[in-house]
Amino acid sequence: MSDTVQPAVQAVRPDREVMTTQRLPYFTGLSGQTVGATGLAMHLVVIPPGASSQPHVHVGYETGIYVLQGRVETRWGEQLEHSVVSEAGEFLYVPPGVPHQAFNLSATEPARAVVARNDAAEADKVQPWPPAE
Repeated sequence: MSDTVQPAVQAVRPDREVMTTQRLPYFTGLSGQTVGATGLAMHLVVIPPGASSQPHVHVGYETGIYVLQGRVETRWGEQLEHSVVSEAGEFLYVPPGVPHQAFNLSATEPARAVVARNDAAEADKVQPWPPAE
């Protein structure tokens, strides 16, 4: 009998909503906590109709987003002076440390996206933008 634990393929169905520091609901998917991942986390984020995230930066990890439903404007930069709109079927890349804020462009429909990052922590390492004095 070996004491070595064999890696296993695992399926996860998100079963709880977690309110994030960015003020958006996440549905927990893959992380170090849920499946023992060491360098990856994936979750579902929902931006309610007309809602937006708090301006923030991700500390120390890259983020990839795949929009499943809706249209989202992401403002980014030191003054949130740049803007990109992503729609269902598009990917969005957010480098570490780039200030940004997401806006659901629909007043009636939620936007949904899969969020992946190269950090296995279940909770984002997020800091508000601009930083507190």
